[in-house]
Amino acid sequence: MTKKNGLTYADAGVDIDAGNALVEQIKPLVRATRRRGADAEIGGFGGLFDLKAAGFSDPILVAANDGVGTKVKIAIETGIHETIGIDLVAMCVNDLVVQGAEPLFFLDYYATGRLDPQAAAQVIAGIAKGCIEAGAALIGGETAEMPGLYSGTDYDLAGFAVGAVERGGLLPKSGVAPRDLLIGLRSSGLHSNGFSLVRRIVAKSGLGWGDPAPFEAAKSLGEALLTPTRIYVKPVLRAIAATEGVKALAHITGGGFPDNLPRVLPPGLGARLDLAAILAPAVFAWLAETGGVGETEMLRTFNCGIGMVLVASPESAEALLRALRDEGEDPVALGEVIEAAEGLRVIYSGRLGL
Repeated sequence: MTKKNGLTYADAGVDIDAGNALVEQIKPLVRATRRRGADAEIGGFGGLFDLKAAGFSDPILVAANDGVGTKVKIAIETGIHETIGIDLVAMCVNDLVVQGAEPLFFLDYYATGRLDPQAAAQVIAGIAKGCIEAGAALIGGETAEMPGLYSGTDYDLAGFAVGAVERGGLLPKSGVAPRDLLIGLRSSGLHSNGFSLVRRIVAKSGLGWGDPAPFEAAKSLGEALLTPTRIYVKPVLRAIAATEGVKALAHITGGGFPDNLPRVLPPGLGARLDLAAILAPAVFAWLAETGGVGETEMLRTFNCGIGMVLVASPESAEALLRALRDEGEDPVALGEVIEAAEGLRVIYSGRLGL
């Protein structure tokens, strides 16, 4: 029973009807992510996944969650919402594959001050595209309208991914040893790290998001900086299956090489990297020069052109390189595993081409 002149939820800034309409609008996008084990229907209270139907016999589940950081602010300010959902999926599923896991399903969380159905649908279309690229089903999510917590139509994103790996395939494997080789896979650019610093540098440069990118003239600055994070799942899983030579993988995210490589190396081991082997995309040189950012800071803040590192024995490296090239990758002989004391576990030779 509604009281005369009584307040409604819509008066408080939350439009339930708009949220329901968005769910109906995105259902075809979600259905496009169907895979074995999931019918990719949304609207229930929970999403279902059938491990047996997916073909696993003795699986270990691997879970990861992440966001896209302040990169989302550039999407909001430019009105370019189509790719940020790819970033969201990529940041999660790349963390699954480093443990040898095949992504199975994905869920998203979209929080906003006031729901803009068109922008939200574009974001979720990107999420669905990322899920298809990763082979994961989009089985659910949440859209939360929270006026007073977020300003206007500003939004933030969080993603949650679950994968599985047969017990014997879990990475990193035991046996990582000195002289094992480090093989890098190229990034598409900044991926989704360091954007608080990126935005400070852009402000210092005096450029607007619509101005031509100094490092990629065919695109606006906003478009170029929103280049989505690469999803490494399929080429990496196929290379693992083809060679069985991968001992460990490291996703190069926030913290760069010095923070992420030691996470997959046993105590007492470190890495020696040849920086001259990395052909860093031009965006990194522009950021370093415009912001006056030193090489050490660049290496700890950004991926600097390498988004994934594989560890392999010298005996299996050639077969692994061949398998990666067969998947369309341009792998980089990046360095080797070395003995290292606690403390400084990643050392460099050469200089970045910035």
